[in-house]
Amino acid sequence: MTRIRFVHAADLHLDSPFVGIKAAAPENVARALHDATFTAYENIIELCIDESVDALLVAGDVYDSADRSLRAQLKFVDGLKRLDDAGIRSFVCHGNHDPLDGWEAELDYPPGCTRFGEDFEAVPVIEHEPGRAVVHGISYPTRDVHDNLVPRLGTVDPNTFSIGLMHANVEGNADHAPYAPCSLADLVFSGISYWALGHVHTRQVLSDRSPTVVYPGNSQGRHPNEPGARGVYLVDVDDDGAVNLDFRAVDAVRWERPVLDISDMATEQDLIDGLHQGMEAALESSTGRSVVVRIALSGRGALHGSLRQPNFIEGVVDTLNGEWTERSPFAWCERIEDETAPPFNREERVEGSDFLSEVLKTADRAKEDPEMLARLRGGLEDLYQHRRYRKHVSDDAPNVDDLSALIDEAESIVIDLLAGDDA
Repeated sequence: MTRIRFVHAADLHLDSPFVGIKAAAPENVARALHDATFTAYENIIELCIDESVDALLVAGDVYDSADRSLRAQLKFVDGLKRLDDAGIRSFVCHGNHDPLDGWEAELDYPPGCTRFGEDFEAVPVIEHEPGRAVVHGISYPTRDVHDNLVPRLGTVDPNTFSIGLMHANVEGNADHAPYAPCSLADLVFSGISYWALGHVHTRQVLSDRSPTVVYPGNSQGRHPNEPGARGVYLVDVDDDGAVNLDFRAVDAVRWERPVLDISDMATEQDLIDGLHQGMEAALESSTGRSVVVRIALSGRGALHGSLRQPNFIEGVVDTLNGEWTERSPFAWCERIEDETAPPFNREERVEGSDFLSEVLKTADRAKEDPEMLARLRGGLEDLYQHRRYRKHVSDDAPNVDDLSALIDEAESIVIDLLAGDDA
């Protein structure tokens, strides 16, 4: 039997400006991006109602900045009122993007909404059944919170399923600012049953039980470095306190970063055909959503010279978008990045007499000479035993096969550095 059912969301970033993206986009794409965070939020509200959950939990960064827009505030409150009308409670904490000291309009929040202050507060999920589950929440008073907030939690009732609602950086995630830093051990020993976290935009389950510790990620990707499905967790807790996590995508527009290898392409038509195939694949994988695509071209090939021609890539982008942005849902190629290199004939270069030729010959000898391999392995021993670096490598120094692979990889790097565009 289900004890409690809730949706765990975070980092809505309502009215995110998509800086530098909307300005370059055609009108229909710009409009979709402008509405994307709001559409994702509406999808969250619909999910809560369709799944008849007990509550929605939002773990900070409801808005994109402390000077939150009126449009964002009105949309947010309207969604909470719809939940309240459906008998669904809402619990909200604030993070570094939407701290308590930010500007806020005087709006009427529904009675079923709890917004947490700068100190932990414990509130029952079901008001008339306080023993079923309790939310312990805390908000940022200001943007820069560098203290560990977990010690402020206080006593947690071990006989009640407890949910911690907090915006924090666990274990020093380097991709995000170190706000409210804490360790996983802090969370494990807190007494909380489920930590509903926000701040990290990529979904992660740091612990699946005792306690369950979860980042749902942001509900809508906002730039190419936030690719793939974005959404929330639908959480079911049974009478024994066992937690079931069900990720649900709610994003309106999806970002993808495909890579296309030009090595086997002989003509410009091959390139254009490959790019169209990439756009189609991105759209098909988005499950009915529009897609913004940033494509990276890689590999060595004859088309490298064409890609370096003035305005060639811009022309290809215009050709793609002339077809794909007119579709519904659309696919928009935001950029093509050229990471290609000129063709390289290894057999021909190894027969030469320059420095690169000597490097290639040395690589060949090294892979065939046991003595050279032994010396190379011995040289790596210092790295693998170094007290600072050994935690980043495997327990044992590489074997013969591993060394051969490392030599091939090193050769590839040297070729890229020495061959140049005149290879």
